[in-house]
Amino acid sequence: MESLIKSLIAALGGKIGKEAIIFIISMIPILELRGGLLAAGPAWLNVPLQQAIPLCIIGNIIPVPFILLLITPIFNWMKTTKLFAPMVNKLESKAMSKSDKIERYEFWGLVLFVGIPLPGTGAWTGALIAALLGVKFKKAFPAICIGICVATVIMSILSYGLLGMIFG
Repeated sequence: MESLIKSLIAALGGKIGKEAIIFIISMIPILELRGGLLAAGPAWLNVPLQQAIPLCIIGNIIPVPFILLLITPIFNWMKTTKLFAPMVNKLESKAMSKSDKIERYEFWGLVLFVGIPLPGTGAWTGALIAALLGVKFKKAFPAICIGICVATVIMSILSYGLLGMIFG
């Protein structure tokens, strides 16, 4: 994740502002809010926390409704093609391999899955799993938003607290 963040900062730096960089990073799968707050912190872009938090949250939330509402019909169509069917099947099986807690506890499972910053978790994967499990939008979207807020607290402490003491 660190090398990807550094590469994005290097590629975008000088072309767009720091705020736009962390917003874009927060929208990218895998990196999401976690990567956005790391990039915003004192170790790299040194964007003030009160400015970074809303940018990262909004950037991370924007893709979620599209994933929840559109990914199932898109995947169903892609599965009818020879070219995309293997990729979709692989994505689905990878996502579903992480679905047990979400399936079992639904709302709170989704909150924790999105909120706890571990590899392979986050809003993108949580939204994909929720869509594949058929979790209703009215239940999935608020759970993912709460999970993003939990991740914000954890990553703010890590990025600005712990790393802030080292690099600040």
